Amino acid sequence: MKIDVLSLFPEMFVGPMNTSIIGKAQEKGLLSLNVHDFRAYSENKHGHVDDYPFGGGAGMLLQVGPIYRQLKALDERLVAVDHSERPQNTRVIMMDPAGEPFTQQKAEALSQEEHLIFLCGHYEGYDERIREYVTDEISIGDFILTGGELGAMCVIDSTVRLLDEAVGNQESVESESFSTGLLEYPQYTRPREFLGMGVPEILLSGDHQKIATWKDKQALKRTYERRPDLLRDYPLTDMQKHWLQEWQTPSIEEGDAE
Repeated sequence: MKIDVLSLFPEMFVGPMNTSIIGKAQEKGLLSLNVHDFRAYSENKHGHVDDYPFGGGAGMLLQVGPIYRQLKALDERLVAVDHSERPQNTRVIMMDPAGEPFTQQKAEALSQEEHLIFLCGHYEGYDERIREYVTDEISIGDFILTGGELGAMCVIDSTVRLLDEAVGNQESVESESFSTGLLEYPQYTRPREFLGMGVPEILLSGDHQKIATWKDKQALKRTYERRPDLLRDYPLTDMQKHWLQEWQTPSIEEGDAE
């Protein structure tokens, strides 16, 4: 996979994008990552890439020209007026609070692409015409950051770790929270007991079928208690429906207490 990032602060990517899984992916040749300072494509003698909005308003907007010229330098087809002429294996992603909320499913979709380009905004936003050159607009949450760099790093990290061989244990990737549609079940490691807190006996039983059922039930319970919104469209099995009904139905004692 090839990733290009357009940023006014490329130095922000030096540490996070060269360590851990992202760094190893580059060492293995799974990923080519380049960060470009699109200020280099300013036509202003002071290197400005922002200006006041027409019609008034607070703050400054990123100009369309520098970004257009940076994209053109990467591949002239990226700025083709006819969208059908643009490379089909390239996604130009604008980091924007008004974008599509980022999810694990989006990360999985992006991990299948050959080339991703991230546009990191700053100031009060973008000249609207910049959107003509993007394929995706993504938000990592309902909060404001100084710029799009941190958001882009989150999306890159979440996407790259899904590449084949990026993570040593592929099974751990497939069973992670959100990959299955549920939060992960509780997990334990040695010591068997710590300050009076033990490990559920079922996990020490050696009965793989019972352990798998326990994990499934605990994942569903944790999701039900912490993120019930994830269950709205989740395809529940008959057993999972039974468990949910079990938790939703008050006990006789609870009914008497009321």
